[in-house]
Amino acid sequence: MIRIAPAGRVLAVAAAASLALTACGGSGDDTAAPQQTASSAAPASSAPAATQGDGTLTLGTVLPQTGSLAFLGPPEFAAVDLAVKEINEAGGVLGKPVKAIHTDSGDTTTNIASQSVDKLLGQKADAIIGAASSSVSESIIDKITGAGVVQFSPANTSDKFTTVNDQGLYFRTAPPDKLQGRVLGDLVVADGNDSVGILAMQDSYGSGLADQIAKTAEEGGATVVERVDYDPKAAEFSADVTKIKAKNPKAVVLIGFEETSKVIQELVKQGLTADKVKWYMVDGNMSNTNYLKMPKGTLKGVKGTIPGAEAPDAFRERLLTVDKELEDYTYAAESYDAAVLIALAAEAAQDDSGRSIAAKLAEVSKGGEKCKSFKECADLLKAGKDIDYEGLSGPIEFDDNGDPAVATIGVYQYGDDNKYPGKAEEYRTGNIAG
Repeated sequence: MIRIAPAGRVLAVAAAASLALTACGGSGDDTAAPQQTASSAAPASSAPAATQGDGTLTLGTVLPQTGSLAFLGPPEFAAVDLAVKEINEAGGVLGKPVKAIHTDSGDTTTNIASQSVDKLLGQKADAIIGAASSSVSESIIDKITGAGVVQFSPANTSDKFTTVNDQGLYFRTAPPDKLQGRVLGDLVVADGNDSVGILAMQDSYGSGLADQIAKTAEEGGATVVERVDYDPKAAEFSADVTKIKAKNPKAVVLIGFEETSKVIQELVKQGLTADKVKWYMVDGNMSNTNYLKMPKGTLKGVKGTIPGAEAPDAFRERLLTVDKELEDYTYAAESYDAAVLIALAAEAAQDDSGRSIAAKLAEVSKGGEKCKSFKECADLLKAGKDIDYEGLSGPIEFDDNGDPAVATIGVYQYGDDNKYPGKAEEYRTGNIAG
């Protein structure tokens, strides 16, 4: 893979038409779903001293059915369900079908995620996939990892998880924000913007991403003339937008979740429309549903970034067999890969307990014979081979922190219908280390 270049230098760009990987999903209540993993991965050579699980791999999910990231729920749930279906069709894990339980993560305005984790732990989940929100994951990680269960997020991007004290039980298929921040910062500069305003929600996700975007843009020669870290629960954002308007930036970066709709309405009200000031967005607010009620063309030309490569058409077709109403595929590939990796780690460990799974996750993601499906990889494991699962979301290859060492970021652009296409204009791939 090609390393992402510093600001102002050429980034690795893959044509949108090239074969890449992305994500999608479906709905779910208490139906089949896979499990999660952990961070600070144990060394690949470590193995459980003895079998500790009950022989049945139980995967839980804590993903958004409600709250500010509810639009990400359908592709994530559908992808987990598809993975479990295909794993069980291939013979399951340790000779038994994988059991899956879906729960809601809500958002930080509720205690839903904590209640969901209690439910999953009570039902003896070995791994939990989720949450989508970094802040929600922060609120539940101690409870999950403290119970010896793997937490595996398909969408957490906060840099905090790289160094979190997780007992080696937290993993993620989504890359840390340092990569998305570098790509978006470079994009802002490459588009000819020498003055930038940033409106970011005030939490670990928003502030961390804003830090990296600002750093990259300034290294590329632009000036961040104003940055406002706002309360996402605020009723309105007129004062925040006024601060940005006063500095007259050529570009405005919007970092948030569904409250971005209110921010956009205020930008328009104060005359900072997308045809006069270039807007840039991120994965948390790149939605194809939140802006449809706005006047046609409100978001025309707006660019944004979403971690993940292009979802192959065949994968999308399989997802539609799980959720026929699926339209958004964000983080579907990452969710699918999370479930498959957990299952392969359990097979490699010959044990379904959380700590045994965590000890094998790095091992099954790199260094061995490459394979691209659960069945193909599981057959190699049964033949005594070392494997390297090449996922739909990319090569993955966990580092010592449970982060993917290499990742891809897609660059998308909204059309006159206030929607962005399913395939990015370009994909930029780089090492997380920078």
